Amino acid sequence: MRITRVILIVMDSVGCGELPDADQYGDQGSDTLGHIADAVPLRVPTLRALGLGRVARIGGSAPAPIGAAGRMAEASPGKDSVTGHWELMGIVLDRPFPTFPHGFSREIIAEFERRIGRTSIGNVVASGTEIIDALGPEHMRTGAPIVYTSADSVFQIAAHERIVPIDELYRYCDGAFDLVGRGMGVGRVIARPFDGEPGSFVRTSNRRDYALDPFEDTLLDRLAASGHPVVGIGKIEDLFAARGLTRAIHTHSDDHGMDVVLQELATTDRGLIFVNLVDFDTKYGHRNDVRGYADNLERFDARLAQLLPHLSATDLLIVTADHGNDPATPSTDHAREYVPLLVAGASVTPGVDLGTRATFADVGQTLAEIFGLAPMAAGTSFLRQMQR
Repeated sequence: MRITRVILIVMDSVGCGELPDADQYGDQGSDTLGHIADAVPLRVPTLRALGLGRVARIGGSAPAPIGAAGRMAEASPGKDSVTGHWELMGIVLDRPFPTFPHGFSREIIAEFERRIGRTSIGNVVASGTEIIDALGPEHMRTGAPIVYTSADSVFQIAAHERIVPIDELYRYCDGAFDLVGRGMGVGRVIARPFDGEPGSFVRTSNRRDYALDPFEDTLLDRLAASGHPVVGIGKIEDLFAARGLTRAIHTHSDDHGMDVVLQELATTDRGLIFVNLVDFDTKYGHRNDVRGYADNLERFDARLAQLLPHLSATDLLIVTADHGNDPATPSTDHAREYVPLLVAGASVTPGVDLGTRATFADVGQTLAEIFGLAPMAAGTSFLRQMQR
């Protein structure tokens, strides 16, 4: 049966166990799903039916599978969202984006401040929620934006929405991206607006990511050039610098993202619907919130159950992730982990073991074959394997 539409859902940071090189990243023992399941008995019947229990240490029963399942290793060095998403779409990096474990140089910060016309505070490696708690009051008194980074290749700028209007914060990020993105190859500049009062600050949904252009054509570029609809939901547009999309919809929560997927199923009858669900990462992984992460997995599972009956006979559903972020470890950073590969649809033989894939790029290669495109440079298609 010919597949004409693919729904690709990325559960941002939902890893399933450390990669063999995890020690090189300080991530020995990381297991996002396994450690959550150790702490909270997960009620995720739909994900279990898709085969999650066969590739992740989540305990519980193993119902009769309704799809094919495997896991994927990341071939690119690094463990950030840009690297993971680019690899899913066919780009395997040969070196990681630069990171700044001691903050940015005084020269870079001075030039950033010159460009925005005011001083900044911070310039440290920090958790986003912790740094706004620590420096938010000073920011509110002085108006100086908070600059920070992490284990990832990011230049993040936090500002209170009542102190620095959103458009002004985005202007700061434009200047920073020209300086450290285009100028130094930093993977992303991220606007991190927040609201509230000291002691109860909350980050808002007006986050915006500024990412480098992919270094070569991705599957998205090829699909769009061939006339296929390519709809990006969530932060997909940001991660690919708006390239290769025929339409983009930004979302303010994972539930909203799933609402948009259902809407697109009713209006986009072919091509690729590509969604990132970022709450797993930003709201729970980075905050070491095991219970909240478990609850979000269960909410997503219920939304998947609503989605499945809407799939047509020519649809393919792929559920995966882009890296790990184990909330049970002391670190608040991403983790170097395998990611699940769950595939379902009328064309999929239930119970097929897709094994351990050597690269996320196997997804892009499979989609290239489905849509009749020339093979991508990286990856091995699992199309025939899932249909045996």
